[in-house]
Order: sequence, then structure tokens, then C-alpha cells
Amino acid sequence: MSERVAQELTRLIANGKLAPGERLPGERQLADMLGVSRVSVRAALQQLKARGFLSAVQGGGTRVVGMAEELDSGLISLLRADQRNLNDLAEMRANLEVWAARRAARNASENQIQEIEEAYRSMADAARAPRHKAEDDLRFHLAIARASGSAVYLHLMSVLGDTLEKMFSFHRYALYATPEDDARFLDHHRRIAEAIRAKDEDAAAGAMAEHLDSILRRYRQASDDNEADGRAALGQ
Repeated sequence: MSERVAQELTRLIANGKLAPGERLPGERQLADMLGVSRVSVRAALQQLKARGFLSAVQGGGTRVVGMAEELDSGLISLLRADQRNLNDLAEMRANLEVWAARRAARNASENQIQEIEEAYRSMADAARAPRHKAEDDLRFHLAIARASGSAVYLHLMSVLGDTLEKMFSFHRYALYATPEDDARFLDHHRRIAEAIRAKDEDAAAGAMAEHLDSILRRYRQASDDNEADGRAALGQ
């Protein structure tokens, strides 16, 4: 029975319903959800911890994929060591997110579209403190990741969590720091959200490509002007 529970939890992780970093329901709730005893749930959780799918949370509980933080930490070290690595990550992200925007326009549910639009409204809220700019931007892109319907892509974005937070902070507070930049970013995100709402795959991919191409151009300019900017933004 515990093996069956472990297989079911693995399936939920594989299809993205339980994402990396997400805290699992308690043993009693899992037992009720799966129609098994708490003993079976406890044994299944121990199996998945041993296999690296789950990790214990300080203070109690369990979350998905405990190795994500170690992978993320290693990537940040690479980015700090050489800004060209940060540029490489930005280029790879550009290609992946254009694909994700197209997929989101094709697959997004009404609830997922509303989640994207809610993230955009937070970005557009003039009363919202500037310290939330990077947080709101990342929230918008993660909402698109969920709407893409790809568990693999969602896991990839989740595993990169801390790295992406630092990357978005670099974008919003160093690379693009002026009110004019904020307005330009807001317009980019508005057009992406509207294209996904309209289920227009080409428009969504095109708007995302334009947004990320503008970031890559600024990366190249910043690299020419001051090679240390990216490392400093990542806390070196």
C-alpha cells in the first residue's frame, strides 16, 4: 500500500500538480485524499525522501524536491564567477519563455488566464511599492509557466527559483531602473497577457520575444559598459 501511495505522489510531482518547493498537505489530509492509512502515507513519504523527491521542512512537514536548493546554489556560483554565464542563462530563458507563451495561449484555462492578469494588475498598480517590482515580474512569468501545461517546464522554472529571483532583481533594479523602463516593461507584459487571453499563439510568442530581446540587448550594452554589474547584482 505504501508503494502505491508513493507512486501516486510521484505521479502528482511528474504532472506538475505538486511543484518543487511546494509544501505537501499533512499526513492526515493525504491519507484522507488517497483513501489509505496514515501509516501507509508515512512509509511512502520516507521512500520518496530517500529517493530525493521530498525533503523535510524545519518545524515539521514535507516539501517537494529537496535538491532544488543545491542545484540553484551551484548555478548562482557560476553566475557570480563570470557574467557571460548570466548572459547565457538570459538567452536560454528567452528561447524557453517564447515557447511557454505560445503554449500558454494554446492551453491556459480561464483560472490560469486570470492568474496571469492578476499578476499584471499588481505590476500596473501605481500605489504598489517599488520594492515589489521584481517579485511581481517573476510572479507573472511563473503564472505563464503554469499556464503552459508543461510539467517539465514548470519544474525547470521552479528549480531555478532563487536564481530567477536574483536575475529579476538585476533586471528591475539595475539593468532597467528608470520610470521609462518600468512603463516599457508594463506595456510588454500587457501585450503578452492580452495575447494569451485572446488565445493568439503567434501574438503571445511575438510579444514575449520582443520583451526578452530587449533585455538581451541591454545585457550586451551593460556588458560593454560595466562587466561587473551582473556579479554585483547577484551579491558578490
